[in-house]
Parts: sequence; C-alpha cells; structure tokens
Amino acid sequence: MNKPLVGAFLAALLLGAGAAPVVAAEPAQQAQEAASKAGPEAKAVTFAGTVALSNCSGSVVRSPDSAPTDPALVLSNGHCLESGFPGPGEVIVDQPSSRTFTLLNASGDGVGTLKASKIAYGTMTDTDLSLYETTSTYQQIEDSYGIQALELETAHPTAGTAITVASGYWKRTYSCDIDGFVHQLKEGRWTWKDSVRYTPECQTIGGTSGSPVIDDATGKVVAVNNTGNESGQECTDNNPCEVDENGEVTVREGINYAQQTYNMVPCIGVGSKIDLNREGCGLPKP
Repeated sequence: MNKPLVGAFLAALLLGAGAAPVVAAEPAQQAQEAASKAGPEAKAVTFAGTVALSNCSGSVVRSPDSAPTDPALVLSNGHCLESGFPGPGEVIVDQPSSRTFTLLNASGDGVGTLKASKIAYGTMTDTDLSLYETTSTYQQIEDSYGIQALELETAHPTAGTAITVASGYWKRTYSCDIDGFVHQLKEGRWTWKDSVRYTPECQTIGGTSGSPVIDDATGKVVAVNNTGNESGQECTDNNPCEVDENGEVTVREGINYAQQTYNMVPCIGVGSKIDLNREGCGLPKP
C-alpha cells in the first residue's frame, strides 16, 4: 500500500528526509501541464473537493444520480480506515464513525471540516476502498464552501487516458497516463482485481493513499490511488505483484496502482445509501 501515515509530525519528518521519490511541481503548474497534456478542451484538475484524513487522502464524491439533499460521501482506501486494515474477505458496512476530514479548495487550502456519521462501506477484498457518509449534504457543502463534489465515472476507464492523482494529504498532484489493467494485483494477504497501472510518471508516496484518480479530460473520478511496488520484492507488503490470467507473475519496481471505482456507482442508492443488492453493483458483500 501507499502506506497511511501516522500524524502530521511523521509526515513532516518524511518530507524533510526526502522520502518522496519525486518532488511534485507546484499545484498550479501541474494543473496547467495536465490540462495541456489532455488537450485544449480539458479543464485543469484542482484540489477542490479533495480532503485530508489524519493518515491518508480522499475526496467528496457523488454518483450522477445523487441529489443535492443527499448526505455527502467521502471516498478513500479500505486500508485507511481508523479501525485498521480489513482482513481478506472482510467487508464493513454501516459502522458508526465520527472521523473528520479537512476539505480543500482549488488551491489546496483547508476551508472547513467535514464529519462522518458512519463508515458506509469498507473493504480490501477485490478492491481497496472506503466510503464514509458525512453529516453534511452536498448542498450544504456547496453553500458553505462553494465546493462541488467530484463526480464518479460510470464506465470502465481506458488505457492511455491522461489522469491526475490529487492528494489532499500532501496537497500535491501527480500526472501520468493509465498504462493498463492488472488481472490480479497481489500484496501480502490481499488480492485486488482489474487494478489500474500507472505509467512511471506517477510516483505516488505514503499519504497519497485514497487520493482520487481524475480523468483530465472529463474531471471525473475513475479510480482511487492505493499502492505501489517500492523495492522490487514479489507480492509482499508494499511490493505488489501482477498476476495474469495464466498465473504468470510480473514485478514492476517503482510502478504504482489504483483501484477502479465505476463498479461501485450502481451500489449508491437514494439518500447515498449503499445497497450491495442493487443491479450492477460490483462491490464484494459481507
């Protein structure tokens, strides 16, 4: 995993020690570069709608059918849950939570605090994601802060798509392309399916876990950033390996990955309720 970090002090130590493989460009510069790469019709990706957790990154997201009066959802990783890593096969639903999130504006400034009412969904089986239901509606967030939720893409992404990983924790963006998709991505005890593999330019680091992966051309969320192979080991913690349909294992040191989000959109029902029995819902059930 792009390891969750323990508090801002550790984050500052890591940054000071040069832990980041690549020093990210200033947000405005990276946004401009991403927009140029995606083409003249693309809008620059900003931090608006992203959030910082205590140990990870995340974003306020909505489905295309979400109503302004629905409770806002915050997307992050399953391995970022305050309760710790869910075990293989474990699925968490409707668990009370009072976690808070720092909401960022386009420039990456914290403008307010959102509070969770519950963990609506969380797992590290087949995917690595968490969805928190907050005590604020989408309309209340927009009225209070002028910030709209990021919309979730409903279709499977395609290779070659220009993307931006926007980390609310670090207030950094990483721009690259979708290099391809991994049949199975294995890391320690966990296995994820149909994972997104980045091209080498996205050198994400600890604390970027849970960041939205945004299609530069549409501005929609296509995945959630979650891991990378740090030292070339095979299928160990922090060193995921790729397994193809024939069981062949490939290790790509320095390459990072994300989990797709289109298959969770049908699971979001009226009032932001997660219904795993809805038609088309692709999330694992308890």
